[in-house]
Amino acid sequence: MNECLSVRRGVADDVERVLLMFDHSRQLMRASGNDGQWVGYPTRRDVEDDLASGSLHVVECNGRAVGCFSLVDGIDPNYGFIEHGRWLDRRSSYFTIHRLACNGEARGVAAAAFDFAKRHCSYLRADTHRLNVAMLHILEKEGFVRSGMVYMADGGAREAFEWWRFDEVRADLRSFVEDEIIPLYDSFDVAHGRAHARRVMARAMLLAVTMDVDPEMVFVAAAMHDVGLGVGRAEHHLESARIIRSDRRLARWFSEKEIEVIAQAAADHRASASEPPHTIYGCIVAEADRDIEPETIVWRTVRYGLDHYPHLDREQHWQRALTHLKEKYGRGGYLQLWLPTSPNAEPLDELRRLIDDEHSLRLLFNSFMP
Repeated sequence: MNECLSVRRGVADDVERVLLMFDHSRQLMRASGNDGQWVGYPTRRDVEDDLASGSLHVVECNGRAVGCFSLVDGIDPNYGFIEHGRWLDRRSSYFTIHRLACNGEARGVAAAAFDFAKRHCSYLRADTHRLNVAMLHILEKEGFVRSGMVYMADGGAREAFEWWRFDEVRADLRSFVEDEIIPLYDSFDVAHGRAHARRVMARAMLLAVTMDVDPEMVFVAAAMHDVGLGVGRAEHHLESARIIRSDRRLARWFSEKEIEVIAQAAADHRASASEPPHTIYGCIVAEADRDIEPETIVWRTVRYGLDHYPHLDREQHWQRALTHLKEKYGRGGYLQLWLPTSPNAEPLDELRRLIDDEHSLRLLFNSFMP
């Protein structure tokens, strides 16, 4: 973040400046091909409402207003219905980041806004248009997890995201994972990149809330569960465990016995495992890794085929995907759920119904093919 930047609450004198920032940001959207966002919105009334509620914030550079955003406390009416996914955390109260804009006079406005929000809120939500490539990149960089699709009052679709501070985990351990572990996922296939790692971490931590476990051990086991993918997919779970056991940096936070439990949890997460995990930590990571959202599962299957079998034609890709989905997720498939109250039970039933309906499955497959 630019060191000259600071954040303060908005005041009445900011209204005109903020409207100009909206105009500038709208022009940037149009220049990048995003014609569907901020059409007749945000308005002066939106700014005045944000000011009255105390949610308007201004980013300054050396005392000069260069950006703005709204940090809104409470339930967002547009987030009540979500499709193509689900909110992972439905228990906690949240803040939402809206109407982020700048005037182009300083770099780092978005980073300053998100840094401020993260320091003051433990759970954040956000949404943006699918054509807003810049914001999509920012949200991923800031560690947000894509959760599905929400709809605005005018019917416009938006990609929805969540972020957690994970207050149960020490700050230096969070920094270690973010700086040293998460970047490892950049070298893996698109279905196992940073977004996947962060989603598994979030799901694991949410599962851990109701269990008698060490949240920091869950956090690291989830973060490192796939780090062995660099040696190949077949034995990646065992390689992940080996990497965990040999990473002496973990001794800063954990005993040798705890590191072994973390390593075993990574080794046990593989969906094809016929035996249950050795510990509750393995059960948690395995369940978190399942993340059975039907459309996401099909998309990941298609992407894996395209990345690893580029020589196949369209029909061969379909047959590969169909075989994989039936063998892993179909009725009698090898995937098993290890927690008696698994949140994956209902979506797994939904996925199995989709697999049984090959016509609908083929249409979804086709929508993901180039």
